[in-house]
Amino acid sequence: MPDYHDDLRLAHVLADAADAATMERFKALDLKVETKPDMTPVSEADKAAEELVRSSLQRARPRDAVLGEEFGTEGSGPRRWVIDPIDGTKNYVRGVPVWATLIALMERGEGGDRPVVGVVSAPALHRRWWAALGSGAYTGRSLSSASRMQVSRVARLRDASFAYSSLSGWEERGRLGGFLDLTRTVWRTRAYGDFWPYMMVAEGSVDLCAEPELSLWDMAANAIIVQEAGGTFTGLDGRPGPHSGDAAASNGLLHQEMLAYLGGRTAR
Repeated sequence: MPDYHDDLRLAHVLADAADAATMERFKALDLKVETKPDMTPVSEADKAAEELVRSSLQRARPRDAVLGEEFGTEGSGPRRWVIDPIDGTKNYVRGVPVWATLIALMERGEGGDRPVVGVVSAPALHRRWWAALGSGAYTGRSLSSASRMQVSRVARLRDASFAYSSLSGWEERGRLGGFLDLTRTVWRTRAYGDFWPYMMVAEGSVDLCAEPELSLWDMAANAIIVQEAGGTFTGLDGRPGPHSGDAAASNGLLHQEMLAYLGGRTAR
């Protein structure tokens, strides 16, 4: 299996730089926020962090392609860095500390592109999570002070904790009925939102999480971290990996049961 240690170290360096840039503007009274065509917010910090990561990659990995939420695709080839400069921009602009920079490296293989490195850095929470293919998943403030993560062993839905982002997305896509049925079946539900539920699945503090609409940059880093922690990451259609436009993550033991509730469509 290829060694991704150097790529993982670079991803940490990129995350360090992004952390510094985003924290400098977090809660700034003069923070500039715009509305994108899809009606979602973007701040000057989103753009600055992505530009910083892109310029660093241009120097360190000039042959690799880059896909970012704010500036699209640049370059081509079998290796592609995928960046979400601030996952949780709505939290960021309101001063809520639950947001993170997501950095992933995807590599082309026989089954298509797959994430091989992922770093999720949430500086306002003083937390960071990461993984590389075949090396396990870890959390800590740095590579030298880290704890290995493992998903839970909860094997019954009635004992499971399920996390999500909001109700509206499920309703808009005609999946609210199955979603509500699942919430009535499990032991506990919480709307933590964005990257955090996936990291808690990897840590074993949450057993299930799902979202009905996402982009590749929302999922690539989360997917490799969940998988390397021993969990399962698919679309709501059951397709492995971050390519379905939506996501379901679990400890693996409960995955098919979750998809049975969330995978179909219900009447609007």
